[in-house]
Amino acid sequence: MRRRLWYLVVALSLSGCAQLAPVGQTNCVSFLTCIEEARITRPSLEKLTSLKPPKQKAVVAVYKFTDMTGQRKSSSKMALFSTAVTQGAENYLIEALRGAGKGNWFTVVERSGLDHLTRERQLIKSTRQTYEGEGSNILKPLLYAGLIVEGGIISYDSNLRTGGSGARYLGIGASNEYREDEITVSLRVILVQTGEVLLNVTVSKSILSARTSNDFFRFIEEGTELVELETGYSENEAIGYATRTAIETAVYQLVIDGLDKQLWDYNYEENN
Repeated sequence: MRRRLWYLVVALSLSGCAQLAPVGQTNCVSFLTCIEEARITRPSLEKLTSLKPPKQKAVVAVYKFTDMTGQRKSSSKMALFSTAVTQGAENYLIEALRGAGKGNWFTVVERSGLDHLTRERQLIKSTRQTYEGEGSNILKPLLYAGLIVEGGIISYDSNLRTGGSGARYLGIGASNEYREDEITVSLRVILVQTGEVLLNVTVSKSILSARTSNDFFRFIEEGTELVELETGYSENEAIGYATRTAIETAVYQLVIDGLDKQLWDYNYEENN
């Protein structure tokens, strides 16, 4: 009876001892720590919001920011039709543009839902004309953009790096595994007057996944009794979070590259 209790205590204690060793060039203790830090802080957002404001905001339009990878969610058991990355990444892009320098860098005009906007304006005009007569259907003109921001998710590489470690002695063991995927986004700024591509950046973001498990396998009495225990947990960095971080970093890099080329309406002498 004591031996059985001892085996049980050892097996349960393993669940608190397993650590994923650091892999590759990371600044955190383990992959699990990296994932946890990513949940709490977003360094990309901090850099983006800390930009010094320009003299005048640039008016930009976002028509689309599509998934160009064609990747589907991976599964070892069946084929999945769900896409690996979001199909609405333009929402992340619009949010990042509006958040640059705490909202002082870009004025974003609506273009992805332009058809809905046009219909609503037409409805206002016809309603005013019907009930208020001619001359009452005047609306402010739509704001046009001098720049177009376009791009997309151009790559999603699964199982870029995999590995792990484990050990077992007298039926008691522990193991850990890790996996690293990578998502790549591309952004470009186009001058509407000439169609010239002024800026183009490509940013990649790693997606970390880690799993640790502990198991206990033992014959208590030969041929009559078998004890098998297993415990474990896994952490997966969200693909949506990685996409959002990559887009925020790309927008930040667009601003920095534009400052280097003096493309923005910015007081360069005062801020240098």
